[in-house]
Amino acid sequence: MMALLPLAARAADEVRVPGGVVEMTLTESAPDAFRKLAIDWTETSARAVSGYYGSFPVKKARLQIRPAGGTGSGDGYSNGWKGALITISFGRASTRKDIREDWQLPHEMVHLAFPNVAEKHHWIEEGIATYVEPIARARAKIITPQEAWFGMVDGMPQGLPKAGDRGLDVTHTWGRTYWGGALFCLRADLEIRRRTGNQKGLEHALRGIVAAGGSIETAWELTRALDAGDRATGVPVLRELYAEMKDKPVNVDLEDLWKKLGIRKRGETVVLDDHAPWVAIRRAMIPEG
Repeated sequence: MMALLPLAARAADEVRVPGGVVEMTLTESAPDAFRKLAIDWTETSARAVSGYYGSFPVKKARLQIRPAGGTGSGDGYSNGWKGALITISFGRASTRKDIREDWQLPHEMVHLAFPNVAEKHHWIEEGIATYVEPIARARAKIITPQEAWFGMVDGMPQGLPKAGDRGLDVTHTWGRTYWGGALFCLRADLEIRRRTGNQKGLEHALRGIVAAGGSIETAWELTRALDAGDRATGVPVLRELYAEMKDKPVNVDLEDLWKKLGIRKRGETVVLDDHAPWVAIRRAMIPEG
């Protein structure tokens, strides 16, 4: 009888979603139940990202999952030098609950939708992934709008400049890289919607960048990507915000933004005000009901 090949040597499981395919492999043998859960995790994450971008951002991505101890995901990394590739760990004891709660795989998949830029601009790569991931999962009804907004209300203050901080191209702390970049995205989303009568948002700019060929499989100047996004929305918001925030600290009145959107933090959740001035914008960003 022929010996079975180790699982890592078998053909990849192809997970097809609108616009692309994810070739998933496990890096070592694992029970079939775990493989099926990993496929479900892959499809759940990929469909959320496809929904936000209108289609999966690359035609084909390879996903290598490392079975690990415990539950949930960790140690995710994405690159595109020899085709889009994500490597990430996933606990052998994980359940469907862990899939619902996981943000790391969709975060890495969002990275596929933006070109490689110079190291000083790393904030925009991480900022987009930090900002888009909860919105994409909420739109896919994996998490509730309240959960998505709570994460933003709770996290965004970490992106505000502290004493001695400078612009996003200059200050590269963890908070300014991830949440400072997300704050740039939030401001861009709101301003695009304000200028277009809520007909377009940040997703249209990011889709425009992908449509112009800007994925993780390419390397661009940041200004090229920003210009592609602005062309897609018809308003120069990305370029203007970059000029404002790139080399000097910019304080943002987050409390005022949340108030206008009708989002109020209450304990470990948020309360949504249906009579807020920007309620239509809030609902366009993350549909409710």
